[in-house]
Amino acid sequence: MSQFSHIIFDLDGTLTDPRQGIGNSISYALEKMGIEGFDGDVPDSFIGPPLQQSFKELFGLNERNTDLAIEYFREYYSTKGLFENHPYPGISELLEELHFAGKHLYIATSKLEKFAMQIAAHFGFDRYIVQLKGADYKGEHATKTTIISGLLEMQQLAPSGKIAMVGDTVFDIVGGNQNGLLTIAVMYGFGKPEELQTAEPDFWAETVDDLYDILMG
Repeated sequence: MSQFSHIIFDLDGTLTDPRQGIGNSISYALEKMGIEGFDGDVPDSFIGPPLQQSFKELFGLNERNTDLAIEYFREYYSTKGLFENHPYPGISELLEELHFAGKHLYIATSKLEKFAMQIAAHFGFDRYIVQLKGADYKGEHATKTTIISGLLEMQQLAPSGKIAMVGDTVFDIVGGNQNGLLTIAVMYGFGKPEELQTAEPDFWAETVDDLYDILMG
């Protein structure tokens, strides 16, 4: 019998591969702002943190231009980018099996909550998910630690070894650790192994099959 009764998943890089839609949204935003030099290849470090942080750090934008870039990014992403995306092979089946095994499943993501909910519905994840918690529009409560904390509070869940946080970046693992949860780092997403190592996850999953074994074993 698995030790986990409640499982919180990250979205981008854990359940779905969003690289194409995010890349096209970045290209659209920078083109609208007249910023050249982006080749369409999404830096791994762009995916995971809040958009505000990613645009500032990776493209050197000031606060005003960061807000503008995010506005343009969301303009494209809201109609096209969020569907230029696909679940990793085996993820839909994993969620279904966990659900029917009686696990309580959640999503905690730094993506804008309304977009995350559209993606979850588009791929049918919403059939298995108890609650999805995402970022607010202004990104004021968008750190993974805060999002996980908010989800736990809304579900009236206390920190426990029966709750797992599953994610592909250091933000997911740190967020889970800081909320007193067991953490599972997946290696098929966007996180860097050396960064994940420093965050000291409790479990490692190289593949979706590995993740299945951890969560159901």
